[in-house]
Amino acid sequence: MSTLTNEYGQPIGAPVLGWSARPLPSAVTLEGTYCRLEPLNAERHADELYAAYRAAADGRDWTYLAVGPFDDPQVYRRYAEAAARSTDPRHYAVIDGKTEKAVGTLALMRIEPAHGVIEVGHVTFSPLLKRTPVSTEAQFLLMSYAFDELGYRRYEWKCDSLNAPSRAAAQRLGFTFEGVFRQIVVYKGRSRDTAWFSIIDTEWPMLRRAFKAWLAAENFDEQGRQRVSLIDLRRRFS
Repeated sequence: MSTLTNEYGQPIGAPVLGWSARPLPSAVTLEGTYCRLEPLNAERHADELYAAYRAAADGRDWTYLAVGPFDDPQVYRRYAEAAARSTDPRHYAVIDGKTEKAVGTLALMRIEPAHGVIEVGHVTFSPLLKRTPVSTEAQFLLMSYAFDELGYRRYEWKCDSLNAPSRAAAQRLGFTFEGVFRQIVVYKGRSRDTAWFSIIDTEWPMLRRAFKAWLAAENFDEQGRQRVSLIDLRRRFS
């Protein structure tokens, strides 16, 4: 692709015609096939979330998060109350469609409406939804909200560079690895190098198609096992 230049012969980026600042994410409910996302509400969700997180055998799921693990339900409730009041991050509870219980949370954060940039973060999934269609659909619902309804141009994922499961999840979901920012965060008394990933709006139509094909009922056998992986579907549609 040829590079645009200005009147001085300098290379410049492509024009963004008709651009305007994007809306902020709001306290919406997003409905899917296997789950829905609801605005986090401590009164409704805190007890269920605490119970879901306590189903884990140990506290390793909290190692790379800035908070937790929580050993007291009241301490977790106070955290959930504060998180529910926040608008950046904007937290959502993941409700399992079969049990109608909250089984995890995730958030839209570092929101830059003027540039159309938004990040998914605070992904705190309990053992009750890991490696299930609920986990993937929750991510898809939030991506779709950011791209299709709010019109953002860039959707980011960041994690501790040492967090191998998070890095693998980002790549499975279709994020592109962009590099590592060194010593960018101090949390829990230790230094963090942050791995950056992103999806941009021109990539989204293909990814949306792959997600929908993966989430379709016919992609799962009688035992609930996937027939075709999300990565293979992306390859098929690219």
